[in-house]
Amino acid sequence: MKRTLITVAVLLALIYLGDYAWLAYRAHSNRNAFGSVTLDTYYSVKLKSGKTEFDYAGQQTVECVNALLPHMGDKPCWYAGRQKEQQIDIDSGNPNNPHVF
Repeated sequence: MKRTLITVAVLLALIYLGDYAWLAYRAHSNRNAFGSVTLDTYYSVKLKSGKTEFDYAGQQTVECVNALLPHMGDKPCWYAGRQKEQQIDIDSGNPNNPHVF
């Protein structure tokens, strides 16, 4: 059992490192390592009354990497392209504990 877990961990590490090496090679040789996806952005504002208000914020372009796994703080383009909307949550405070700051 222990040998199987070590083998799986080493295999996953090799896949991640190989994917990163391929991405780094394409980035240094200017071969389409990065892409972009356009998302519709919405603000989800939680009001003090307990209700939630949704506001459309327009379209936003998000950078992604052309790789199997996320690297360099960006999602893979195949995953980012599946999400057509981005929701940003904003909380206006706790109505039971009002304070200015």
